[in-house]
Amino acid sequence: MFDSGDLRLVLLKLIAEQPRHGYDLIRAIEEASGSSYVPSPGVVYPALSMLQDLGQISEVASEGARKAFAITPQGTADLAAHAERISELQARLAMIATMRERTDGGPVRRAMENLKVALRNRLGGNDTDPKIVHDVAAILDDAAQRIERL
Repeated sequence: MFDSGDLRLVLLKLIAEQPRHGYDLIRAIEEASGSSYVPSPGVVYPALSMLQDLGQISEVASEGARKAFAITPQGTADLAAHAERISELQARLAMIATMRERTDGGPVRRAMENLKVALRNRLGGNDTDPKIVHDVAAILDDAAQRIERL
């Protein structure tokens, strides 16, 4: 989804909005992408360490064992220097969320599930006639072409 530099900028932007810990950041990115992308802790925590080493974030007091981070003046300057790129990254996350919303919408999802069940029921037996397999493939090809023409 992101190269390490882009993820670093997304994390920095989220931390600039409010102090956050790693888990909050993972959930914020998940929410921004409409649950299409959930960065792993193995990617987020090293990026946070790098931001801290670069002096762009610093640890702040927080409840519990989780480390919360706030942006530093150096981090704020880096955000300003990369404002255009950050806007592009936020737009990418929003586009992914919108796409997921459209394709995971109730009627389309229901129809896809119905198709999956029908295919399993019709083609799942050991005695399926090869002609039926070709007929099903033709129906699916036709449906795909009709959808493309919409």
